Amino acid sequence: MSEELTALPVGKLGIIYTPGCEKLAKKVDDYIVQYRKEVKTSHKYAILFDGYQKDTYIIKTNFQRFSTGEGKAVIHESVRGYDIFILCDMFNYSVTTNRFGMKNLPMSPDEHYANLKRAIAAVAGKAHRITVIMPMLYEGRQHKRTSRESLDCAIALQELCMTMGVDNIITFDAHDARVQNAIPLNGFENVTTMYQMIKALINSTPDLIIDKEHLTIISPDEGGVNRCIHYASVFGVELGMFYKRRDYSRVVNGRNPILAHEYLGKDLTGMDVIVVDDMISSGDSMLEVTQKLKDLNANRIFVCTAFGLFCEGYEHFDKAYENGTIDGIYTTNLIYQSDELLSKPWYHSVDMSKYISLIIDTMNVDKSISGLLNPNDRIANFLKKHGYDIQIQQ
Repeated sequence: MSEELTALPVGKLGIIYTPGCEKLAKKVDDYIVQYRKEVKTSHKYAILFDGYQKDTYIIKTNFQRFSTGEGKAVIHESVRGYDIFILCDMFNYSVTTNRFGMKNLPMSPDEHYANLKRAIAAVAGKAHRITVIMPMLYEGRQHKRTSRESLDCAIALQELCMTMGVDNIITFDAHDARVQNAIPLNGFENVTTMYQMIKALINSTPDLIIDKEHLTIISPDEGGVNRCIHYASVFGVELGMFYKRRDYSRVVNGRNPILAHEYLGKDLTGMDVIVVDDMISSGDSMLEVTQKLKDLNANRIFVCTAFGLFCEGYEHFDKAYENGTIDGIYTTNLIYQSDELLSKPWYHSVDMSKYISLIIDTMNVDKSISGLLNPNDRIANFLKKHGYDIQIQQ
């Protein structure tokens, strides 16, 4: 990084991670340590830069559990005046807990959310600023009311910011970023994973031809069209989409079942296709979409989603890969990835740790992160470096 430091830190940098986010937090910490070793400034040893260069910025924190399932967070060092960033993974099912003699029970998102609140409570108002980095937004799919039902995501955001004193929320590829209207006076950044996705896709598929005759971007539903428009605009290719025809007379597993996927778009015969979505949950809908694309004579099919939950396991994806329905699935390391998933021949992990470290490092010295949030210049430079002559409109 090796650049001139021109801004003062908001406070000493401190990183706290909740259980299940250890691997990501440590990679982020390593990047920041390296950046700051390379920073050039004649002031970094002045009192205002006390603690600017350290061997680690991770604050020692324990999350303890009682046999009843109750818990607490304990911070083992002073955080007075610190600029605290809390990393949390609300969907890490590998974290287990014991209660009432029942052992190794996977922690639910509600329990992860409780740990986040415990970490904030343990800070006890002593920090200068608290920023929560929650890559996959807790209850993010429950963002709007269609009947007499709870608005869990909005309630959680208000609790964190208005009651517990969180200053900023940073999330990635939110299901619907308009949920930020619940906290209009607080910082809410919805960060795209597009640059890292494109890098991973092109690095693993060097023969990908990016033009209107060979490539199409597909949205699996109407809700993800805006996300896909960005991809299509960057690549200069056309966009297609599927319309989910649902049965609104009944609810199965918390949602109205899908009756059919109806395709809207150009002829896909012989075309490579990139399906872009925010998440894979069970994967049933995504697999149905990819099969429909094969029925429409698409060539290779690549799936790019920020979050791969794979709630129903990997067997159906194994079969889809074996029969040629999918050629690759790309999801990020922003949430838990099992060793089994990482070993799959169809799976590609997209590393976001360096990007998070840049956001944290930039925010800590109170500089604008708008340049980091807009990936167009970086995408253009990357594509040019790999021989793609694409003009990206700003």
